Amino acid sequence: MNILKIFFSILASFLITINLYAAGSDSNSTSKIKSDYDKAIKLIKSAKKYEIDNKIKKAEKNYKKANKILIAYNKKKPGNADILNYLGFTTRKLGDFKNGEKYYLQGLAIEPKHVGINEYLGELYVVTGRHNLAIERLEVLSDCNCEEYQELKDIIAGKKVSKY
Repeated sequence: MNILKIFFSILASFLITINLYAAGSDSNSTSKIKSDYDKAIKLIKSAKKYEIDNKIKKAEKNYKKANKILIAYNKKKPGNADILNYLGFTTRKLGDFKNGEKYYLQGLAIEPKHVGINEYLGELYVVTGRHNLAIERLEVLSDCNCEEYQELKDIIAGKKVSKY
């Protein structure tokens, strides 16, 4: 019985050591990418606040910075639906609906039920006069039991204007 305790103690120590070493071995590139992502999100949140305060030029400046960071991140780590969602969002906020839509569709190819992408793409479709496609996005969200569903439903119905 004592031999088993010693064995498992040694095994646990070994696994912890390997985990710590592995976590540290790539920390520079991972933390750099993570911090760039965090910086982009912070810029987006700041831009949204500027919009609320009607400081449109400052908001646009932050959307441009965030977009640039996200494009670089997407080149380093392609295939991330969340990044594509934010790329679609910032691109759309900068007035480029065509490329915003492309990013959203790339994200949906990876994660078809992505709540954020489906809502934002639905909003883009409403703004560009394609209500039938917005309704398709709403149908995808119908079973999510999320606020994004109600938000898009209200925007499609004209009860609400997209805040994004």
